[in-house]
Parts: sequence; structure tokens; C-alpha cells
Amino acid sequence: MDTSIQIGADTSGKPVTFDMEELLATRLLVQGNSGSGKSHLLRRVLEESAELVQQVVIDPEGDFVSLAEPFGHVVVDGSAYNDREIVTLAQRIRQHRASVVLALDELEIEQQMRCAALFLGGLFDAPREHWYPALVVVDEAQMFAPTGGGEVAEDVRRMSLAAMTNLMCRGRKRGLAGIIATQRLAKLAKNVAAEASNFLMGRTFLDIDMIRAADLLGMERRQAEQIRDLARGHFLALGPAICRRPVSVKIASVRTASNAVSSALMPPPSASAEEKEALLFVEPAREDAPRPSPPPPPPRPEPAEMEERISAFSAPAPLPDAEPLSPEESDAALGEILCDLAGEEGATFQSAANLYQDFTVRCRMKGLPAGTLNMAQFHRRFAEAVAGLEELEEGKRDEVRAIAGAVPEDLLTPFLVILKAAAQGEPCPDDDALAHSYGTSSPRRIQRLLDHFEKLGLIVVRTDFGGRRTITVPQLNATTAAV
Repeated sequence: MDTSIQIGADTSGKPVTFDMEELLATRLLVQGNSGSGKSHLLRRVLEESAELVQQVVIDPEGDFVSLAEPFGHVVVDGSAYNDREIVTLAQRIRQHRASVVLALDELEIEQQMRCAALFLGGLFDAPREHWYPALVVVDEAQMFAPTGGGEVAEDVRRMSLAAMTNLMCRGRKRGLAGIIATQRLAKLAKNVAAEASNFLMGRTFLDIDMIRAADLLGMERRQAEQIRDLARGHFLALGPAICRRPVSVKIASVRTASNAVSSALMPPPSASAEEKEALLFVEPAREDAPRPSPPPPPPRPEPAEMEERISAFSAPAPLPDAEPLSPEESDAALGEILCDLAGEEGATFQSAANLYQDFTVRCRMKGLPAGTLNMAQFHRRFAEAVAGLEELEEGKRDEVRAIAGAVPEDLLTPFLVILKAAAQGEPCPDDDALAHSYGTSSPRRIQRLLDHFEKLGLIVVRTDFGGRRTITVPQLNATTAAV
């Protein structure tokens, strides 16, 4: 079963696809200023995946109710139900695997947050036997997971933030894959945004948002300027469900339209000043004149009726579960990832945060959980891969690791290079080799580093009259060859 959907094309016209099965495990964050094309992007993802997986849309502006007719989504008017009923509906939605749009446009912001929190809580607390895979799309996520309190009551803010945190942090185990879209990363709670592994960054102009977007994409801060230059409908994409390196993608067309007012220019009607004045200042009707009664409001749907509609929904087939890797396969895959990462040009010159993010993305693509190694463990395993410790025999490798255990992580890589050369009797690493492993181009820093190791009693450096250098490691009882 093909679980990929096409969302657009890159600058060369090559299709850019989403692996929906991977997206269910890794979640998605979309950011862009108003008018950058976020809603168009979400609509494309929803339309293309409608037949693959159940969809639940939290829609604060009523933009996505148009999905109902062509794709069979059930529209739930959040203003028509009380607290208990909205929770009950959410649990029935999980039971019957119905794709729904929760329309909140008739509510004030505080009531939107409360309704969405209760609804997400109902999805999250569904019985275990109803934990089917489902995409949960939250538009304008900064409203539901704000960094500050704003003008809403503190208890409502806490309730909404807790529901969004549960969705992004703990929802995966319950089959809920969060897709959140925000106008500003600076206004979105960091613990919510940090759980996404896939990113689509659209046009934004504020420096704080550009820098944060560049950090999430693993780009240098001087490269953040290109985010400001993105055209409408163009995004920078990165993540295990998309690609391993940032790629610019133009989102393809959609089949449904938003109910939002068009931003195109529209000239006012032509009329004389007298005609406009007559329309604006017409004499109000007499108080005693009979007034036409307003049309009756539409009947409020009953929970039983809504349950019947949800029960009748034709649910898509569940995505197949991926085969878990055995411990031996996991260890082999982990070693391959670290060796590939260490072998890339300029890897040691990258920041620790960028390296670790790249590592977690590669783990996802190999079927390994992102938390296989924490940051400290990754530092040591990456240093070992750069030094090439896999070439040593297992006993000697364990001895080298024990000696290196007392060395700080930021100094570990060049020390392991020295240990490995001494253990195998290889020529002494020159300053250039040590500088490359240390991520520097300064020979003076290497000289200071060797002096530091020697003062700690870790090594003994000897240079003969011919200028040839050897390094002895007393704890290893081994010396490099002279060079």
C-alpha cells in the first residue's frame, strides 16, 4: 500500500512527497505569516490523504468546512454543544473513525480555547480499543498553545495548553498525529513546537521568527534571510516524512476552496454622492410600524443525530504497522547512521545541535526512535565514529572508552584520535588531522589542547631533534609511531 502523497514540487520541478505513515509517527509544524499559504498547504495535505487516514480538523475560522461535501467530513459546530456533549462526540469520533471538522468560528477566543481543549481531551482519553491512527490538524495553533496568558482566563489558557501538549507529546502512542500551523513561532509554546520532527516554513518577516525557523531547519542564522524572500505558497521543508535536507517546495493546487473573503481588489459600486447619501441616511422605520420577524434559527442537531451521522461515515483502512527492528538490526543501523554522519564533509565543523537534529532525522528514516541516544550519548558515539574506533578489537575498544571517560565531551574527538593511533601503533596524527577532528582550522588551538592533555597526565608528547613527534598514552601503555 502506497502511503505517500504529493504536496508540490521543488525548484527543479521534481515532485515533493509526504510519507503519511512516517508523518503519523513524527508530527508536522507549519509556520508562515498571514497570506503565506498555510491554509492552502493544510488543505492540500488533507485532500490528498483523505482516503488514507482519518482526519480531525480544529478550525477556528471555518475555513475547512468546505471539505465536507467532496470528502465526506462531518462538520461539528462547536457552538451547538455543551462541555459534556463535546467530549462525548470526540470519543464517538474515535470509535467510528469519522473524519470531522470542528468549526469554532461562531465562538469567542476564550470559548474556542475551552471547546478545543475539551474536544482534544475527549480524543486523547478514548478507550484503548479505539486508538486508531488519525491526523489532528490545528490551524492557528498559537491561539490554543500561547506562550503568554493574553486576555483569556488563566484556567482556560492552562487547559488549552495542556491539551495541545498532550496531543504533540503523548498523542503518538494513542494514534494521534498532530499537524499544527501558526503565524508566529514566537507566540507558540516551545514545548508544543519542539515535539514536531517535520517542518514547513513559509514567508515570515520578523527576525525572531526567522531565526527560530532557521534553527529548526538546521540552517545557519545568516541563511535565515531567505525565509523572508519566499513567495506565497512556497515553503522550506525538512523532516523524516519529507527529506533529510531543507528543500524549497511550491505547494500544488487544491480542489476545494476556503470560505474566507478574497483578498483581491474590488472597486466600489459607481453611484453619485446623492444616491449614496440617500442609502446611508434613509429615514428609519416608524417604531409602531410592523417589523418582519427574523427567520427561525436552524434546529440544533441532537447528539443522537450526530452519532448516527458519524456512525454512517465510511472509514479508511488503517495503515499497516511497521515491523519493529531487532536489537541487532537497531545496533547495526545506529552504527551505520553515525558512520555516515561522521564521514560527511565538514561534519565536525557543525554545531552540536545541528548534528543531533540531523541524527534524529536519520534515525526516523531508518525506523529507529528519535530518542535512541540522548545528547550526551550521541556526542560520545559521534566522536568514536569520527576517530574510527570500530577498527579496534572489542577488548581494546572498551579499554579506550574507559580511558576517555574522564575527558569532557567537547575535547573528546581529538583525544580519541590520539588513543586510536597509539593503540594500533599508527603514525602520530599531525596538527591538521587533529584540527579537523576538533572542528577548527587553527593549529594554535591544537597546540594548546595537547598542552592541556599533557598537564592532566593523559598523554606525553615527545619531539626529537629531527622534528618527529610521538605521543604516548600512559594508561594505555602505547605510543604512536614517529612522524
